[in-house]
Amino acid sequence: MSKKITRTRLGEGLDKGETDWEALRKMRDEDIDLSDIPELDKNFWKHAKVVRPDTTQQVTLRVKKSVLEYFKAGGKGYQTRMNQVLESFVKSRQ
Repeated sequence: MSKKITRTRLGEGLDKGETDWEALRKMRDEDIDLSDIPELDKNFWKHAKVVRPDTTQQVTLRVKKSVLEYFKAGGKGYQTRMNQVLESFVKSRQ
């Protein structure tokens, strides 16, 4: 993992893009090109199932100080990164 930390503010450095949002708002459904999108027929829905996202659960966990300092040095989101490492470990063992 790189030790270089880059900090930005939300929205900073983002281009506005070239999308004409006003034209999209005015567009009728009939004018949308769906030729590259397959239609979802009854067969699709017959085999579809509802999948709930894997949610997080708050726990108290003791970790070595050096481990915690390493993740905190990466800045905001260190708990998410710790969870990603643990999740990757679990997936590698399944």
